[in-house]
Amino acid sequence: MKKHRISRIVLAVLLAGILGGCLYLNSLLPIITGYAAKNLASAVFVSGRDASEVEKLDLHFSFIQYTRNKVDYGNKTVTSRFLWGKSVAAYREGYGVTLLRGKHKDAFLAQAFPLQADPNFPELLPAGDSATAAKLEPIAKAFVDEKAYGGTPFAFVVLHKGGIVAERYGKGISPETKLLSWSMGKSFTSALAGIMAGDSLIDIHAPLGIPEWQADGRRAITLNHLLQMQSGLEWNENYGNRSDVNIMLHQAEDMGLYALSKPLEHEPGTFWYYSSGTTNIVMRYLRGKFSSDAEFLSYMRERLFKPVGIANPYFETDMNGTPVGSSYLYVTARDYARFGQLYLNDGCLGGERILPEGWVDYTRTPASASEGGYGAFFWLNRNGRLPDVPEDMFSCNGHDGQQIYIVPSKELVVVILGYSPKPDHVIDFNGLLRDIIAAL
Repeated sequence: MKKHRISRIVLAVLLAGILGGCLYLNSLLPIITGYAAKNLASAVFVSGRDASEVEKLDLHFSFIQYTRNKVDYGNKTVTSRFLWGKSVAAYREGYGVTLLRGKHKDAFLAQAFPLQADPNFPELLPAGDSATAAKLEPIAKAFVDEKAYGGTPFAFVVLHKGGIVAERYGKGISPETKLLSWSMGKSFTSALAGIMAGDSLIDIHAPLGIPEWQADGRRAITLNHLLQMQSGLEWNENYGNRSDVNIMLHQAEDMGLYALSKPLEHEPGTFWYYSSGTTNIVMRYLRGKFSSDAEFLSYMRERLFKPVGIANPYFETDMNGTPVGSSYLYVTARDYARFGQLYLNDGCLGGERILPEGWVDYTRTPASASEGGYGAFFWLNRNGRLPDVPEDMFSCNGHDGQQIYIVPSKELVVVILGYSPKPDHVIDFNGLLRDIIAAL
């Protein structure tokens, strides 16, 4: 009898383990299929890349590589399946791709923001010094063609003294290809906040007044706290499991609302922790200053993108219609270079002041608890993170190898876009920048 009782206990434990494993796997399916559907759809319908190439490179990891993906070119959707899980991502004109969640898909898909051709759009990137370009040609070739610095490069653009001195593209990519920012989008969100502050639409040092925060310590959180990643809100940025960032990007209809619903763990302004949710709270707050999605997008394009010379950007939205400021901007490599030049020029470009005076200095002032590593949605090198690069360098950093490096002391902007998964085959950013600076 004792043996039978032990056998039943063992069986019960095994069944409980299997059930628990199935429940956890079920909770991962929206993330697995959602990641595949969203990223494949954007790569195909926004970037114009070949679907099979995207599956072989961008989606070839973890459970994502086992998804079955169907691209519907007529309806501009991608359906991704894994086991019993399924996700659909759809393209909308002017908005780009959104992962469809919730009950209001039909009304959402009916919205469009037509792209407008503008023959007078400014071209703000002249050719640079030819002798400097000749010095950088071997480095560009080694990085992109030979992959000597690691990773799979998509695009490489170097500006010196405001002119292009190196430009090279990988297979299937051209100067017209719009490429994903990942977290470089945070820096664009910071720029937008600066412009709105300059237009007296917001005060970055005042509490935000978010209704959900008024009953507890969150009511003290300011935009400055959020921009410096020191809100004190609970957050898990681990991309390898069912974390806050994965749930937000792949399951939440309203990403900013999901993030702002997190409880307070630390007093605002005292603890630094990287959080993509923080940026989506900021973008949701900025969106709330306008009467409609279209009005907000028009403001972004007229006050930020057009003055920088960025034609028809795609800042993809969540199901609430708010641009995903943390992750989903698509513009060209030259566009990213223009943005870097804007910050190198203290917020001016093409003879026009775009960012308010003092905003770039604010941007690169270290957050108090970041140990010199972070400003206002920009990374800093005050802590020697890249040891062979000048300390005054600051940068826009994105997942899997997207970078805009700005080095004021060298009058240098370097844009690197590609695929650099960790831990293997990662791009040697320090070595690449070191060699560029040495060549100059």
